[in-house]
Amino acid sequence: MIAGRATAEGTARYAARARQAADGHFRDLDGLAAPSLGVGTYLGLEDDATDALYQQAVDQAVARGISVIDTAINYRHQRSERAIGAALADLLARRVVARDEVIVATKGGYIPFDREAPADAGAYFSATYLRPRIVGPGDVVGGSHCMTPRYLADQIARSRANLGLATIDVYYVHNPEGQLAEVDGAEFTRRIRAAFGALEQAVSDGAIARYGTATWNGYRQPPGAADLLSLEALVTVAREVGGPDHHFKVIQLPYNLAMPEAFVRANQRVGDETVSALEAARRLGVYVMASASVYQGQLTRNLPPVIAEFLPGLATNAQRALQFVRSTPGVGTALVGMKSVAHVEENARVAATAPIPWSDFQRLFSEA
Repeated sequence: MIAGRATAEGTARYAARARQAADGHFRDLDGLAAPSLGVGTYLGLEDDATDALYQQAVDQAVARGISVIDTAINYRHQRSERAIGAALADLLARRVVARDEVIVATKGGYIPFDREAPADAGAYFSATYLRPRIVGPGDVVGGSHCMTPRYLADQIARSRANLGLATIDVYYVHNPEGQLAEVDGAEFTRRIRAAFGALEQAVSDGAIARYGTATWNGYRQPPGAADLLSLEALVTVAREVGGPDHHFKVIQLPYNLAMPEAFVRANQRVGDETVSALEAARRLGVYVMASASVYQGQLTRNLPPVIAEFLPGLATNAQRALQFVRSTPGVGTALVGMKSVAHVEENARVAATAPIPWSDFQRLFSEA
């Protein structure tokens, strides 16, 4: 495995070399210099051709000032993690980048297949997780989600092996809100406390550097929704298990022109106030990675003309959609799927453009 992790010194060194990046491209993630754009690796077929595309995209992205790479063990049946691992090993071997300059994030929670869907999913699950006692009766909800300490430890070990990294820079519990479909609030709190305890131990062991939650619905639901997560409550749990120097530092949530809830919906209680998820994260000192920045390609076409008017200097709708996300106050990194060099080049032009100022952003929201 490749030793080391992203560091403040290493990421600052990388940012200093990224001369094409505009002011405002790099932001502070728990002391690291994190770019405002990151590579997503969710979509694609489970085949060698897509593996190769992702390897080429990661290689080009790192060369173009995009040093956050996001994945999950269940993406493409573990193949996305392995493609990233191959790309990083090659980049380091060629000395294009050093290990301490790149921020790698992955997720665990959903039970993954290995390379392809098995003919008998039940037999695979039993042989891989039940019989070795990695998962016990009652641990899995919805037929696919688990976040017990034993399971997370197993998934972290598998992800480290897939990525070829001794230490994962950001590790997320993947969509923990899904547990709320089957357990009540008190049981959910017990489970998330146990999960955070395991993740704090993983930090102590050097397997991960920091952790958080990657969600789809959890932080954007209306107040009172059964699957709404309280960020303040999660930070409180992290303090209880990890002390004042806990390592709950990052969340991931969907945010884009079509899904603006994280910015516009007041659904998070922080102290005596109810604020948006992005504002809650700011107040609680949690970095935000925005997923689905171009809504899986749907925002790359047919945007209204007002978007181009208020997001000048960009040539395509995909660039404008990314500029909107990375310019939103409270968003740290806008993640976007990149599995071609052409996509990387298109997105890198956004990195070379300064985020729009707050005054213009306000006008865009009022006009839109």
